[in-house]
Amino acid sequence: MSFGNQVQFKVYREQEKAVVPVSFEELEQAARKKLDASPYYYVAASAGGEETAKANREGFNRWKIVPRMLCDTSKRDLSIELFGKTIPYPILCAPVGVQTIVHEEGEIASARAATSMGVPFISSTASTHSLEKVAAAATEDSLKWFQLYWSSDREIAASMVQRAERTGYAAIVITLDTPMMAWREKDIENAYLPFLMGQGIGNYLEDPVFCSRLEKPPHEDIVAAITLWSQVFGNPRLTWEDLQFIRMQTSLPILLKGILHPEDAKLALKHGVDGIIVSNHGGRQVDGAISTIDALPEICDVVNDEIPVLLDSGIRRGVDIVKALSLGAKAVLVGRPYIYGLALAGEAGVKQVLRNLIADLDLTMALSGKKSIQELDSSLLKRI
Repeated sequence: MSFGNQVQFKVYREQEKAVVPVSFEELEQAARKKLDASPYYYVAASAGGEETAKANREGFNRWKIVPRMLCDTSKRDLSIELFGKTIPYPILCAPVGVQTIVHEEGEIASARAATSMGVPFISSTASTHSLEKVAAAATEDSLKWFQLYWSSDREIAASMVQRAERTGYAAIVITLDTPMMAWREKDIENAYLPFLMGQGIGNYLEDPVFCSRLEKPPHEDIVAAITLWSQVFGNPRLTWEDLQFIRMQTSLPILLKGILHPEDAKLALKHGVDGIIVSNHGGRQVDGAISTIDALPEICDVVNDEIPVLLDSGIRRGVDIVKALSLGAKAVLVGRPYIYGLALAGEAGVKQVLRNLIADLDLTMALSGKKSIQELDSSLLKRI
């Protein structure tokens, strides 16, 4: 049996024990059946008429792989180097907040699953469980990053970054595209914002600076804590010059998430950031925005390998990962697929989704005639 067939055979055997559907479409449908409408649409829906979410998929579909033949792909290497560390696969779990709305363990289960699969987990500021509890759920040597929603109270933002570094997170991801929440029609129709029910604010409830702004501890007056959260979440006043403030709070690499315009990529380089994540927040912020895969090549041209460029938004299968890496991304972030796995089967569901993505990536790369991530480049693709 060839090595490629061994991989496929292993996937088939794993599927005998599978707890979630294999295809993304069936995975999403199964989550829709299991969850109540409000939490489901909070995850699945996007801003406005959802044109940006559609554009992400259409963008990937416009790029086609042109496989090469008679290439020895019997041994393959999916690993990459990122900030001096070897990562077994070019995949990270995207920061997704409020995971307890789909499963009671939320981020705890997702972090355990990612760790067991060797996939770095990016913990969201909007987690229901604090960054310390999420870190404790992962193995000590696992790679964890912390994503920052920059509060309008800059001392709260500083405190969270400092807590992340003390707790063993290896990088800070600053999300730029959410200084405020977008017009999300399904959430408005359902009158659903889980933060107002005390979910997704765990990092605030355990933050010493945030708590110092309250007259009573959160457990004594949760309504006051939620009210304060609503006043300090997001910061539309931020400018590029403010990045220096966060740089002063940490020695960790800083990545900017939400870059779509090449001029912003130039500014990121100018201000000394360590990485860029091309993202449109999965279509959840600006309706009618450019797709991430269409934004990626120009941004990679501007960056010219000075810092790593990652891609987020729209990744559904291994073929999407191959296309993103071929166009210059160092790695990709996966969001909704693993959240649906979490909704259906907790930790085991997340593991199954990640395992399927990795196997799909491995086989797609091999069948395209490439034996390592480093061999992927734009010559493999044709745009139609």
